[in-house]
Amino acid sequence: MLRSYVEQGAHAVIIDVGHSYRGLCELLDGYYFTYTEENPIKFNPFYLGDETLDTEKRESIKVLILALWKKDDENYSRAEYVSLSNAIQAYFDHLAGSPEVFPCFDTFYEYTRDVFAHQLREQGIKDKDFDIDSFLYVLKPYYKDGEFGYLLNARENLDLMNQRFCVFEIDAIKDSPTIFPTTTIVIMSLFISKMRKLKGIRKIILIEEAWKAIMRQGMAEYIKYLFKTVRKFYGEAIVVTQEVEDIISSPVIKQAIINNADCKILLDQSKFQNKFHEIQQLLGLSDKEKALVLSINKANDPKRKYKEVFISLGGIISKVYRTEVSPEEYLAYTTEEKEKMKVQAFAKKYGSMKRGIAMLVRQQAEPTEPIT
Repeated sequence: MLRSYVEQGAHAVIIDVGHSYRGLCELLDGYYFTYTEENPIKFNPFYLGDETLDTEKRESIKVLILALWKKDDENYSRAEYVSLSNAIQAYFDHLAGSPEVFPCFDTFYEYTRDVFAHQLREQGIKDKDFDIDSFLYVLKPYYKDGEFGYLLNARENLDLMNQRFCVFEIDAIKDSPTIFPTTTIVIMSLFISKMRKLKGIRKIILIEEAWKAIMRQGMAEYIKYLFKTVRKFYGEAIVVTQEVEDIISSPVIKQAIINNADCKILLDQSKFQNKFHEIQQLLGLSDKEKALVLSINKANDPKRKYKEVFISLGGIISKVYRTEVSPEEYLAYTTEEKEKMKVQAFAKKYGSMKRGIAMLVRQQAEPTEPIT
């Protein structure tokens, strides 16, 4: 689905757990954000590229810095909010007149410390209104050699607005009290910007099993807002889950998402056969649709390699379709660890994912023929 969407000109933002989209992302020359000790996840919300500093962009940066500065249960005063707004605006004004300064958190921090703090003291702003020293102290871990100095100072993968395929793989950071909330704010700000600014272009946000982690971090209201408004902006929000209990136990998924999801896609439900009535009731499926779902993969042609899928469009059109992909597509989409490792090895050997897959398919078709 996503490959087809992107080939038709759509923009896709994927939040994933488990590296399911790495192969497809490389094939589509997308941006892949993930975390390892050697190469931690990096963003740069201060880099505008072709964008302008509009109200929406300014607010997203403000929300991000407030999240880094204040704890969830810690309130900020009106004076602090105004001072932060002024700091952000003054920093971007400074950038406009200083093309040699690279926009990133480091230069924002330096400007705030060296210029804006001095201006506040000249204006007689009291610490009780905005304690600039405390502000700088709390944010110092995100500056240069600090513990999280990498997080907001990226110098690559910067043009997110024009990149049509962005994958955020959050498995390694989903339990981090610092990195994960920052990442979710960056992702949500990115998609809202795409949603509002890319006129006449289809925008898709797909949340894989990652939605469980997102719900834990207080993003439920955002997800709710997204599903109620995304269609107005020629957008599409998709949530994927493997466990029916997860859907039933989440009031946000159960109410906001399912009520606003006209398209429902179900794969093989054999393991839920004895309690499928719960799924049927939850999704509002008719008895005819139930019978169709439970017929999936029950009488497949043994001579062909394919899986079946049930698709319901608003309860008006409901059918079971055969999904049969080429060997090349299968290798691009596979989530089997051994197969993924083999694909990666061939991609490395032959210089690209596309060529690596082509050579691997050729080897599998003619295993005795040497590969040159």
